[in-house]
Amino acid sequence: MAAVGEQVLLIDLDPQGNASTSLGIARSERSPGSYEFLLGLSPLNDCVRTSQIPNLSVIPAATSLAGAEIELIDMERREHRLVDALKGVDATGDARARWTTILIDCPPSLGLVTLNALVAVDAVLVPLQAEFLALEGIGALGTTIDRIKKRLNPRLHIAGVVLTMVDRRMTLSQQVEADVRAHYGELVFGTTIPRNVRIAEAPSHGLPVLIYDNACAGSQAYILLASEFIRRRRTAAEQAEQKAPHEPTS
Repeated sequence: MAAVGEQVLLIDLDPQGNASTSLGIARSERSPGSYEFLLGLSPLNDCVRTSQIPNLSVIPAATSLAGAEIELIDMERREHRLVDALKGVDATGDARARWTTILIDCPPSLGLVTLNALVAVDAVLVPLQAEFLALEGIGALGTTIDRIKKRLNPRLHIAGVVLTMVDRRMTLSQQVEADVRAHYGELVFGTTIPRNVRIAEAPSHGLPVLIYDNACAGSQAYILLASEFIRRRRTAAEQAEQKAPHEPTS
């Protein structure tokens, strides 16, 4: 998305910091980062890093983020810490006005850190491995999103499901894809991400796959996915505008 000119901020909220590693941010350079930003210890500008891709900024994650789950328990507005920080309640400025897209990489468990992300965002993009056990997880996620939408974030919805690690030579992969498309219909992106060794190699070099090997099948798939995501978002915005009541003109 950044490669086509969008201003993008990636917030790494996973204590493992895989997104930060994949963008070449050394562990010694990750503080202050998402831990300090989430807990209000550092302002936005101190936590943001530039990446090797123009237009892509990152708030990196360090292992200290693992302790945030406990520290958040006794805080006021504990589910809203991230949305308050992004709105600039500490006078750092509204992040939504600075970046056209903010992506948040969440940990694989539903705790207070993930809950903060789900309260802050408009939509959830679900990466789903083309394996049987992944199907069970997506059902539980849908139930969680419905509960959060009712209680904490009425804007929240699933923007789409992205099938990843797809190997069309395997019958299981084909079956999982067919089941997901039959159940979720248009929510599933037409673009799928294939199993690709270049995608697996890129993080070990601290490079996004688009820089590591722009011509590989994995990079080309992610470019197509970004284009499809942008088209879907534009269509959704147009539909919302059409449904919105218009003020009478004089």
